[in-house]
Amino acid sequence: MKVVSSLKTLKTRDRNCRVIRRKGRLYVINKKNPRYKARQG
Repeated sequence: MKVVSSLKTLKTRDRNCRVIRRKGRLYVINKKNPRYKARQG
């Protein structure tokens, strides 16, 4: 999992990406392609 400063750029990379908030942190998850996992905060 990458820790990035901007999740918006990762979100636009793939159609299946979802931005999700958990415990005050932002995550990008992708069920189809787990390569795009990322966290912010």
